[in-house]
Amino acid sequence: MSGLLKKLRQGYGKKLVSIHAWNGWIVLLLALSGLVLLGGFWRGVLGEGRVWLKWFHIAVGIASVLPIAYYLVLAGKHWRRLKGKPKQKLNVYIVLTFLFGWLLSGVILWQFKLAGPRLSNAALVTHDLLTWIGLPYIIYHSLSRARWLKDSDRRAVQLPPAERDVYHPAAPQPLYTRRAFIRGAIGAGLAVTVGPSFLKWFGDQLGSVGNGRNMEQLIQNDSNVMLPAPEPLPDSAPPIGGGAQGSFRVYTVTPIPSFNNENWSLRIDGLVDKALEWDWDTFVKLKRTVQVSDFHCVTGWSVYNNTWEGIPVKEILALAGVKGKAKSAIFYSGDGVYTSGITLEQLAQDDAMIAVMHDGKPIPSDLGGPVRLIMPGMYAYKSVKWLNRIELIEGEHIGYWEQRGYANEAWV
Repeated sequence: MSGLLKKLRQGYGKKLVSIHAWNGWIVLLLALSGLVLLGGFWRGVLGEGRVWLKWFHIAVGIASVLPIAYYLVLAGKHWRRLKGKPKQKLNVYIVLTFLFGWLLSGVILWQFKLAGPRLSNAALVTHDLLTWIGLPYIIYHSLSRARWLKDSDRRAVQLPPAERDVYHPAAPQPLYTRRAFIRGAIGAGLAVTVGPSFLKWFGDQLGSVGNGRNMEQLIQNDSNVMLPAPEPLPDSAPPIGGGAQGSFRVYTVTPIPSFNNENWSLRIDGLVDKALEWDWDTFVKLKRTVQVSDFHCVTGWSVYNNTWEGIPVKEILALAGVKGKAKSAIFYSGDGVYTSGITLEQLAQDDAMIAVMHDGKPIPSDLGGPVRLIMPGMYAYKSVKWLNRIELIEGEHIGYWEQRGYANEAWV
């Protein structure tokens, strides 16, 4: 064993450079794929390709174990060389912390069903935090230590021999060298480009306690104009759930639509005894109930203790009458693109609801208002936003994300 370690550590300096390079490429691939997966614009553009990109991101994350493991083999010799260099030791600690943190939180997000919603939620926040802080640090670390910047022949002004004694190393040095200027410029550039996004993310996380700031922003950005506004039931205001805990992440495969009394209605048709259609004025007069439930996204985040107010799906179906051969329902989004299919057996759950209010306030457009489906026992891609039609069918419907690799059985 000792002979194998000795062989692996031969030429360790070049191997460290190689590990550094491979790790840099891995971080770059993870950063690019992660940002694309996060961006709402790319969700619609990539379609099914987003599922493949997700698995690519996971595979690269797993592959990141290899350079870390190889470094640990060389770490003993490297650590002896760093004796008396506390800053370099600290840098190694920091980079390894980021890499191990990314890896551990990423594995939890990958296996979110085994980890459970609360652990997955914490892992997602950790993963994001490490990305916002670690990615700029590693970029800065890599660029500021690039060979062209460290090469003294490239960064020094070449003077005639007669003048070189003035620049003897023992002579006073410039207050700010070219290398220091470039490193400062890199750091400033990263601060300007990453800083505002990080502050926005950090503010959202602070506001996620009680969901206050997050929901306030969504309500302020509401582009829907629906009159009259629904009057909350006593259990909704104040919400019996005590106020949602967590932060909603707005995902959409199309630009967010907006609605008013003229362009919104809800229709139920297909295998029903009588097709029904409500405009806003008649819909808000339907008898509503209140429930408290958790909201889980398949990407790993959750919002807890939501107080939803609306009409149970089974009551809407009873109003229309369900024909005997009907087995499932297609829920259509008002964006004209998104659909999801759910069986009538699943829709018989007491908490399956067509919601019009959240925590005592109308559901904002970014969150799927004025009306959305809520299926608390399933991942949120089943809870269709901007709901405007329900069609009962005999067979099974494969919805938007289900066509692109998501499970049709979406139980949490």
